[in-house]
Amino acid sequence: MMIRWAVGLLLLTGLAVGAAEPPEQLATAGVAQFTNAYAAWDGAEFAAAAARFRAATLAAPEGRTNFYWLGVAEFHHLLYLLGEPASRANTRAAETAREAALAALKTAVKLDDHDAESHALLGTLYGIGIAQKPVRALWLGPRVMNHEKAALEYGAENPRVRYLLGMSHYHAGALGGGKEEALRCLLKAEELYAAEAAKPAGPLEPRWGRGSCRAFLGKTYGALGLPAEARKYFRLALELNPRDPLAREELKRAAP
Repeated sequence: MMIRWAVGLLLLTGLAVGAAEPPEQLATAGVAQFTNAYAAWDGAEFAAAAARFRAATLAAPEGRTNFYWLGVAEFHHLLYLLGEPASRANTRAAETAREAALAALKTAVKLDDHDAESHALLGTLYGIGIAQKPVRALWLGPRVMNHEKAALEYGAENPRVRYLLGMSHYHAGALGGGKEEALRCLLKAEELYAAEAAKPAGPLEPRWGRGSCRAFLGKTYGALGLPAEARKYFRLALELNPRDPLAREELKRAAP
């Protein structure tokens, strides 16, 4: 009940803000709020950022970037909720975030079918849906493959595309490429993130994911029986974000 009330309040707040601010200003403020939420790994801040982006989509429904960012914020809110202790309320909230992310990203690719990151996020979200309920693989499996194919076609040199594909390979097992393919994708992503970091970013240009990519590199090295490399990447992830939950927890487990 409390979670539903809080989400409703955030939505109303976003609508009220949207009435007072132009969509560009809303989106820019949302990116700043999302960046802070990512650094602190704060679920309430992810939800608040999503409320701003939702207001921006209502004010400018033709703006693909607004729907992309709404999908990104809801995706990370989902990841936050999945990392929390299981409860009926969290399960409902996670499903709501997943459906909201899917709706936003579907709109983004409808507005621009070459939006590689939105395709990669959609593939990842469908993969999460399969992991939660394996029977969904019957109809979601082809969607995962189609969106991953489009993501690579339009964004082979995009670090977030490679990072998300690496995560997908890691969780999909041998039939989906397995840990070795995950490692190749994640190392490529880290290389692309390094090149991206050397360039200036516009106010709405994505820059998220590098710390999480490093944490997943550590997890992948650990799964491949290479603990020294695993610890190296967990520490590198924490250099970028000392509060990264995956890197902190896995580094404790990987301690020699």
